[in-house]
Amino acid sequence: MENLMSTRKRYKAAGASAAIATFALFSAPGASAQADTSGWQCQFCPFPKEYRAEVEVGATGVSDDALRFGNASGYDESGAYIDLGGEGHYTKDGYQLNWFAEDLGLSSRVFEIDGGHQGKFGFYLGYNELPYRLFDTTSTVFTPSSGDTLGLPAGWVPASLTSGFTALSTSLQPVNIESDRQTLAAGGDFRASSDFSVFVDYRHQQRDGIDIVSGANFVQASLLPRMLDFETDLVDIGVDYSNGPLNLSLAWFGSFFKNNANSLTWDNPFTPFPGAEQGRMAQEPDNEFQQFSLSGTYRTDALDSVVAFSAAMGQGKQTEQLLPYTINPTIAAVALPRPNLDGKVDTTNYAISLTSKPISKARVKLAYRYDERDNKTAQELWSGVVVDGFQSADSEMNTPYSFQRGRLSVSGDYRLFDDLRLSAGYDRTDLERDFQEVADQTEESSWGRLRWQALSWLDVTAKGGTSRREIDRYDTAVAIAYGQNPLLRKYHLAHRYREFGEVMMSVTPADKPFSIGLSALMADDSYSKSQLGLTDSKNTHISADLNYSLSERASVYLLGGYELIEAKQRGSASFSTADWQAEHEDRFDHYGVGLQLRQLRENVDLTLDYLRSDGTTGIVMIESGAGSAFPDLKSELDSLRLNVNYRKSERLGIDFSLRYESFAAMDWALDGVEPDTVATVLTLGADSYNYDVWVFGASFRYLMGEK
Repeated sequence: MENLMSTRKRYKAAGASAAIATFALFSAPGASAQADTSGWQCQFCPFPKEYRAEVEVGATGVSDDALRFGNASGYDESGAYIDLGGEGHYTKDGYQLNWFAEDLGLSSRVFEIDGGHQGKFGFYLGYNELPYRLFDTTSTVFTPSSGDTLGLPAGWVPASLTSGFTALSTSLQPVNIESDRQTLAAGGDFRASSDFSVFVDYRHQQRDGIDIVSGANFVQASLLPRMLDFETDLVDIGVDYSNGPLNLSLAWFGSFFKNNANSLTWDNPFTPFPGAEQGRMAQEPDNEFQQFSLSGTYRTDALDSVVAFSAAMGQGKQTEQLLPYTINPTIAAVALPRPNLDGKVDTTNYAISLTSKPISKARVKLAYRYDERDNKTAQELWSGVVVDGFQSADSEMNTPYSFQRGRLSVSGDYRLFDDLRLSAGYDRTDLERDFQEVADQTEESSWGRLRWQALSWLDVTAKGGTSRREIDRYDTAVAIAYGQNPLLRKYHLAHRYREFGEVMMSVTPADKPFSIGLSALMADDSYSKSQLGLTDSKNTHISADLNYSLSERASVYLLGGYELIEAKQRGSASFSTADWQAEHEDRFDHYGVGLQLRQLRENVDLTLDYLRSDGTTGIVMIESGAGSAFPDLKSELDSLRLNVNYRKSERLGIDFSLRYESFAAMDWALDGVEPDTVATVLTLGADSYNYDVWVFGASFRYLMGEK
């Protein structure tokens, strides 16, 4: 039986009763669960021959609670799950309708439906959810008294250090750091005439849950479990025109973000300044962005050329009402310069490219793109109240960052011989910024590529190049105004010279039962003019894979990879010249093996996969010629998957799956750090990930309609 299901996940439920009920739906009259199913058919739904669908239902069991294992999938708790999904297709007289369902009822559910008539109209409707799971080892003393307020328990005793929190142990309550995103999407297109069509796309996203923010109390701080309640609406409406060699699209795009909790207020667990028993901070403000765009292509027989262009103008706005400087009643109220930021950012983007084939063996491309961000938010002097504790003597002015960026690209491709192709390119990017240490910056890159197909079964590609980023000057006056060491060079603003190379080889002999793939990548960045900051960075990556057919029914694969990232930086503890250096080394290794057996027995297929991945990060500090190392950061992942597919008949199939995953991490920034371990920081006590999970599932697939 052909399997229409593209992917499979699991739908959580109380047990397997729904699976049994659905099992019975497709049984013949009077049939039992043990009866022969070769002649089964749906008793309640006569399907026309134009309709074809496959439904899947089953049960899955998860052995242990593991929140991080459930990230994106929903398997965050032990227990029974139901596997429920399917897809179908209906076509008649040029009309078609398609549907797809997966994880219905689970926190990773997906449902999609689309259809229409070719050349006349089309539509789609979809809904999906995505769970994000971070920590289930966290606990807090804070409880939400409303959507935007966190309170302390009754009887809480403030102290200047966490060691003085006498009510801490009895007040801690578990809290999971997790959130869910729901997306509803709808849209369609309609061809009004042979040349014109209109389209509309709409998406509504909602995110709710709990994440972590930091609330400060001068020299102390608390990690707070804040509630999330975000909504985003995205709309794209436009008109397409197509006539001969010309295609045009005129569109309007809108993005509208709403935060249903624009501030967060929390009780201060530390001994407060007078009147600072509570703190308050602003959250992500409501904002919107709208843009008009015109894009298109034009094809001409002259030199077999294509011209593509686009132009867009947009504006972002943020007019959320500002919070007062402080909620501390002992501090004299100071009027804000204006009631809201009245933020405005204008964007301009345009691009044009020309692709031509001047001769049969060559193709060239010339492209230019310009992007501008013009921040028109007015500048004001703002007074300061430090963490709702005391009035600052200084005033600060908001900085409306803007930039202009232009990029020119030239590339060409030439077939020197039938088995040898040469390519080369040059890119230049010019960047101008406001209110930053580097006002003007230029980066030039050049690269070359060679592809050699010496034999029908051998394909070798090699690519290499260099990139140089230059700056007009580093304005130390701007750095000093921001309280920075004038010798520091931010890595994205500093002079940089980069060399990179890549080699890929593919071996696929037609008369041999194997294929081999190899790749190697190297990149070396040098920040030779930086006295403080990042000075060197290297990246090396090597991977290989082998596929081997043991017979017509059996095949195996092997894969492995290695990646090493090295970086060096210099710093100064005395706000002067470099007096310490840090060396970072990140190493990642992975390897895997797999086996596929087709028709192991009659109508039985088996697939087995195993993957192992290890990661290690080492950090060495060198000061006064002596080195000391932080404990290594480590992670280990083992993943085993076994799938057995049994075709009971042309319409009925049964799938069995077994999965094991083990993940363990060592992170000195988390391990052993309890809520009161740091004297001046009340944490949530998160632990590194460490879990072992077994997952077993069995499901039935049934094909309806034409075989």
